[in-house]
Amino acid sequence: MPKLSVIVPFYNVRPYVPDALRSLRANAREDFEFILVDDCSTDGTADLLARAERELPGAVLVRHEQNGGLATARNTGIDRARGAYLTFLDGDDWLAPGYYARLVSAIEELDCDFVRTDHVQCTARARTVQRVPHGRRNVPLDPRDAILPAHRTTSVDYAYAWAGVYHRRLVERGLLHFTDGLRTAEDRPWIWKLHREAESFAVTSLLGVFYRRGVSSSLTQIGDARQLDFIRAFDQVIEETARDADVATLLPKAVRTYCAIISHHLGSIERFEPSVARKLKDMGTAALRRMPQDVLDEALDSMDTERATRLRRLRRRPVPASEVAA
Repeated sequence: MPKLSVIVPFYNVRPYVPDALRSLRANAREDFEFILVDDCSTDGTADLLARAERELPGAVLVRHEQNGGLATARNTGIDRARGAYLTFLDGDDWLAPGYYARLVSAIEELDCDFVRTDHVQCTARARTVQRVPHGRRNVPLDPRDAILPAHRTTSVDYAYAWAGVYHRRLVERGLLHFTDGLRTAEDRPWIWKLHREAESFAVTSLLGVFYRRGVSSSLTQIGDARQLDFIRAFDQVIEETARDADVATLLPKAVRTYCAIISHHLGSIERFEPSVARKLKDMGTAALRRMPQDVLDEALDSMDTERATRLRRLRRRPVPASEVAA
């Protein structure tokens, strides 16, 4: 059994593939495997991955016949992974040399279900260290305790799958897979599930992932209908949290976060295609109406005036019956 499985989905990121592959080579070890998932690329990415399969130690290439999106590609990698521990990397990001050896040492020393790490955000030539929003470090904790408070950014809001490492027992317990088919916000139901249902986690100040922001092919930069999958993702968060034994304390956090994301998208609605912008408003209104209204009222009362006003205005909009029932 390999010590570590690294799952790396790729879709039409040819300009960045060499950096990712070079950084994997600088992290190779005989007990590490790199599962390269080509999600039906059409830009030459596949050719670079075919070469990597031959030349990169530990590389395992898996090809999708149809594009399934990031969540589905990660699930493909999880299903093929054999490692005692698993982690992720996106195909347009890269790593510091020797990072994965340090990451494995961290989870072995901390002996917990998963470990979360800081990362370096890269926008053009700017480099910024992004910290896990959790104060206690290098000690195993109950991940449920890291969800609250509702009004502050917490570990459950730091949803990057590649910013950490995960014990294989999470796969066996059904906690590591993503919701198949989600095109964006796929990590939100995933991180909430981990924090609600895993038994232990820790945060460490280890740095080694370089996250590339502003990539033109990234869905965060594209204003088409795939962006609206965040509605489905957060509907799942609300639905699953509503079934939790601690629903009274956890649901306000889930609702407030959902509202903040809706407001964020409304605040930059000009980047969406006109038909998608209208759809966003319809789906956002319907989503607000599906939430527990007393919890929603409390969430809006706790938000700043600009966001609260924007959401209250959206809440009053008429919406097609088909969206309300969605």
